[in-house]
Amino acid sequence: MSRAALLVLADGRFPAGGHAHSGGAEAAVRAGRITGAASLEDFCRGRLHTSGLVAAALAAAAALGVDPVALDAAADARTPSLALRVAARRLGRQLARAARATWPSAELDALAREFPKGAHQPVVLGVTARAAGLGPEDAAYCSAYESVSGPASATVRLLSLDPFDATAALARLAPELDVVAHAAATAARRVLDEGVEVLPAAAAPLLEIGAEAHAAWPVRLFAS
Repeated sequence: MSRAALLVLADGRFPAGGHAHSGGAEAAVRAGRITGAASLEDFCRGRLHTSGLVAAALAAAAALGVDPVALDAAADARTPSLALRVAARRLGRQLARAARATWPSAELDALAREFPKGAHQPVVLGVTARAAGLGPEDAAYCSAYESVSGPASATVRLLSLDPFDATAALARLAPELDVVAHAAATAARRVLDEGVEVLPAAAAPLLEIGAEAHAAWPVRLFAS
């Protein structure tokens, strides 16, 4: 295993399409829930411990080799918003394209055939991590970090927020990211014996509501 592969996968310049998505930040800015660095940190903290935890556990389970079809169904069940399901599959399709070019893998090829319109992004992320020789903790860390780094980057653009302030907010969340990644990897290991039903199902209703509202806007800076 090359741990350096994690740096490649987690790099914001990896062409997985995440730059076009705000992770709910655009809707939160419009609603007045993100107005600066402090509220951005609160938003990211909430996202990390809810949808971020769910995504990290899905990614960790996929990295362990759990059936991606079952994991995709579990992701669907944990994503009430149609807009978020569509966004997750678009991101999954783009990630799969980049991953197959970077780490050729029979498992990635099979996933692309099974889901020609894209599997849920965390599932693809986990299969990608597996193809890159990474483990469940690596996949969980990558997914958990994406859940907060995306909104932070988007808010810099949306509010002209000082990038130093946004980065500092992410740094303050680092200990909690450790906790979430560990919990996600632990839950993923339980799936091997107990099935996908034991995966976290933490809810974030405002993210779901915001996503549905955002999808109906005539003009948007971000796709989701």
